[in-house]
Amino acid sequence: MGYDFDLIVLGAGSGGVAASRRAALHGARVAIVEAGRVGGTCVLRGCVPKKLLMYAAQYGDAMAEAAGYGWQVPIDVPAFHMAAWQAAKTAETARLEGVYRALLSEGKVELIAGHARFVDAHTIEVNAQRLSAANFIIATGASPVRDSIAGIASCPTSDDLLDLTALPAQAAIVGGGYIAVEFASMLARLGVHVTLLFRDRLPLRGFDEDLRTRLALALTQAGVELRPGQAPTRIAGSAGAWRLALPGSDTLEVPWVLNATGRRPNTAALGLAVAGIGSDAKQAVRVDARCRTEVSHVYAIGDVTNRKNLTPVAIAEGRAVADGLFGQEVAPPDLDRVASGVFSLPPIGTVGRGESELLAGGARLRVYEADFKPMRHAFTGRPERCYMKLLVDDASDRVLAVHMLGADAPEIVQSLAVALTARATKAHFDATVAVHPTAAEEFMLMRTLKRRAG
Repeated sequence: MGYDFDLIVLGAGSGGVAASRRAALHGARVAIVEAGRVGGTCVLRGCVPKKLLMYAAQYGDAMAEAAGYGWQVPIDVPAFHMAAWQAAKTAETARLEGVYRALLSEGKVELIAGHARFVDAHTIEVNAQRLSAANFIIATGASPVRDSIAGIASCPTSDDLLDLTALPAQAAIVGGGYIAVEFASMLARLGVHVTLLFRDRLPLRGFDEDLRTRLALALTQAGVELRPGQAPTRIAGSAGAWRLALPGSDTLEVPWVLNATGRRPNTAALGLAVAGIGSDAKQAVRVDARCRTEVSHVYAIGDVTNRKNLTPVAIAEGRAVADGLFGQEVAPPDLDRVASGVFSLPPIGTVGRGESELLAGGARLRVYEADFKPMRHAFTGRPERCYMKLLVDDASDRVLAVHMLGADAPEIVQSLAVALTARATKAHFDATVAVHPTAAEEFMLMRTLKRRAG
């Protein structure tokens, strides 16, 4: 059959743009459909602006610590101006969107503005126009959940937080995932009194237990009030005056609330059922290991599949699909060995599964740990500590996981992820000469076995 395009990609986020450009590079006729701005969550309202806010928060720490290193700090207390940060952030994300648009144009990918909806397995409708393709990639990402708690629909989300021009004096953050803890630690350092309310006994469910315990302590030391097991049952009010009903008879009144209760795949308006494309109970598109849906010519990548919701994963998946369709087939990324970072202060870097998850899968482990006060704080008096953990398969000596909480953790663990991908053993770590004095050297110096598990 003659189709309008060889490939149509739904969603111009990082994954969709990468997939469309790779397919066009192979000579395919490609269109990409986007209803909003080009760049997606990561570039416009996620990873990039979030980390820019993290940098802003770190400057406050640096100024507070400077006196310990001999700097004569002015008597006047430094003040953070959110409006100035907001203007700089807006300019940067606009610049990045321009870069993404240029990449599509230069790559000969046709950008179509509008909402796409399947009308059959090979046809979508956009702005009352029907377009057909031999293949499709769904890369529509995810959005904040707005129905997790009664009344939470009208509360601000992370999208709204990153658009603020002034910060509240007090805020409640509802949720215990990475978005919640990242913004809790940043806002606290920017002068906001933060209360973090979540269902579990510790934040960051799904991460290694030792990381969770130490992050909870670090948040408390930063001034964040933790309320485990105190997720609101109902939220009422409006901007400036929110009232949270807590378990039991307690209430909390705050001028600002952040809804950080999770994200949901953007699939509700795509017409998946009409095309025979399956989704699960959380509205995520069901795919196999190669990102193929139940319809053989339709693929899905990134957060819309709700598997490993990380921008580099979406990019790698998109390129792998495009190569398989129009070039030489390559293996998709191994989701078990994908490194990730939590940009709290201090941040977390992790690659591989947590100790309890590995044990539940039948692993027998040797556990190595280091917990120390970083050299940086020798003069500052701050209580911040650094924690590192290696999980080693007892039989093969292979390092199965690396976990770290502390300054530069994501940068350090990113490099060590190469070693895990290469199936490095503990003996390889032991034989590597350390760079001194660094925090990272501790991963090479963990010679004392803490315990065996499993």
